[in-house]
Amino acid sequence: QVQLVESGGGLVQPGGSLRLSCAASGSIFRINVMAWYRQAPGNERELVARISSGGLTDYANSVKGRFTISRDNAKNTVYLQMNSLKPEDTAVYYCYMSHCTRDGEDWDYWGQGTQVPVSS
Repeated sequence: QVQLVESGGGLVQPGGSLRLSCAASGSIFRINVMAWYRQAPGNERELVARISSGGLTDYANSVKGRFTISRDNAKNTVYLQMNSLKPEDTAVYYCYMSHCTRDGEDWDYWGQGTQVPVSS
């Protein structure tokens, strides 16, 4: 079994910065894509950013140039650096991981979610 534990959320003022972390633990064999999603009240969950095992990244248009996703493969951890935050970035942010087992099975895992309210 694999667990994802997120940290780093919290209240931030517009224009401020925040760094989210998500660490995977458990029976890890090979982690493929890691990503961050978010869900604002009344909205569906949406992709914010994702990063492949080789470091290729992809961002939602709404966060390009402000957010940066990175990963530390040695620590099985993915990060989301969020700068120039706006009130519309307010959401619960979820970490996602695609994991391949030793037997070749692919499993998706989600973190518990961390609140990021952007407000003055």
